[in-house]
Amino acid sequence: MKKLIVLLLIAALLLCGCSTTPGGTDKICDGGHSDANKNGECDECGSSVMTTFDLYAINDLHGKLSDGDNHPGVDELTTYLKNAKKKDDNTILLSTGDMWQGTAESNLTGGLLVTDWMNEMDFAAMAMGNHEFDWGEEAIERNAEFAEFPFLAINIYDRTTNTLVDYCDSSVVVEFDGVQVGIIGAIGDCYSSIAVDKVKDIFFKTGKDLTTLVKAEAEKLRSEGADFIVYCIHDGYGSSGATPSTSPSGSQLSSYYDTSLSNGYVDLVFEGHTHQQYVILDQYGVLHLQNRGDNRGGISHVEVSINTVTGEWSIDLRELVEHGKYTSLEDDPLVEELMEKYAEQISQADRIVGTTSRLRNSSFLRKTVAKLYYELGLATWSDQYKITLGGGFISVRSPYELKAGKVSYGDLQNIFPFDNDIVLCSVKGSDLLSKFINTSNSNYYIAGDQEQMVNIDPNGTYYIVVDTYTAFYAPNRLTVVEEYETGIYARDLLAEYISAGGME
Repeated sequence: MKKLIVLLLIAALLLCGCSTTPGGTDKICDGGHSDANKNGECDECGSSVMTTFDLYAINDLHGKLSDGDNHPGVDELTTYLKNAKKKDDNTILLSTGDMWQGTAESNLTGGLLVTDWMNEMDFAAMAMGNHEFDWGEEAIERNAEFAEFPFLAINIYDRTTNTLVDYCDSSVVVEFDGVQVGIIGAIGDCYSSIAVDKVKDIFFKTGKDLTTLVKAEAEKLRSEGADFIVYCIHDGYGSSGATPSTSPSGSQLSSYYDTSLSNGYVDLVFEGHTHQQYVILDQYGVLHLQNRGDNRGGISHVEVSINTVTGEWSIDLRELVEHGKYTSLEDDPLVEELMEKYAEQISQADRIVGTTSRLRNSSFLRKTVAKLYYELGLATWSDQYKITLGGGFISVRSPYELKAGKVSYGDLQNIFPFDNDIVLCSVKGSDLLSKFINTSNSNYYIAGDQEQMVNIDPNGTYYIVVDTYTAFYAPNRLTVVEEYETGIYARDLLAEYISAGGME
């Protein structure tokens, strides 16, 4: 009788596709689990068929790895993320771009310092941002060789071959516990935010072309087994402090995102570039997240659960992890170790160039740079050309000001991080008037010969001193006549000016 019961039990197990473990206690479904009632448990063996994973995304770090007077570093964030990975092995770290450019320590290493940190933190991928191009493609290629994770940009194309650039991938797949997470990366229509000479050999596919690329890649990933697709794009809602509604319309998102992508192609969108803070749902119910830049707003976090039998998923947690949530944690030694590793390369940042007697705001600093451009032009080219003015589009970055007291080269590099060479240009009088003297662009600053500037002949030709960003911006219609010494930038002129006592 006992033998009959055992045989009947074995037969039942075989019929349901289950067997027992060597210990004889837990059942294993050899033929695969089933979940007809969609309760997250196998109908036969009762085991969970749910997998949960966490996604953390950081955007627009701008090189702020170590603590500064005006910004936090990532030493506590490093601790927070390591703790998160200890809590859940199924944790994916992502970036939506603009990671390198912005501080002296990162800039002086060409971004390698930040890439090294990302290697140590085991990032899964980084979408390319516009500021990754500030040092040209060679710097990106160097970082790509060093990185232990892929750079993603499905839409950056080589002008000659009309193919995806070789330092970027279209997507990557992360797999764990039977789940495949596909990650697609792209850069938005940020071309005008990059100095033209840095991207002369490439172009970005945007608009409908980008939509077509992302849809095709999503379909490919689905066909290869992807259960969940994340879209990381270096672009986002708003550009001037606008706060989106919790459910913006497709037309509100259309400046950077085609909501048709949310109709079965992508399941989650991490964004960047605009330095906004939001957690929003589009018209298809797809979640979009972005946190503030410069490491001030923290990071975006989403927890996803997926039924490995049915493929159905849910977002269990969506949040912007504010920086204040982890500032009380102990500093992880990784940042200090990396700073020591690159100490020789970044030592120039500590060089004291002089002092300023009072706080100098961004307007004062940009006016001073315009004046220094003009004076440089007079000293260099006035024997050949009549210099009318210096200046142009002069951009600054956080912290945007110099505090009273000693000024280091690193302070100047933080505010003026861009490596744009100085050039002499010719310009037609009408363009000089509309683009420079009478411009409404608040980022244009000029200094020069006041008598000339009030007597501009619209049909005449004039000579001005600007940097290459302004010179190569096509609407300005400038023609480069002469180039100043390569590798001398706005911050270098300012350092020399302060060293000579110009701000005492």
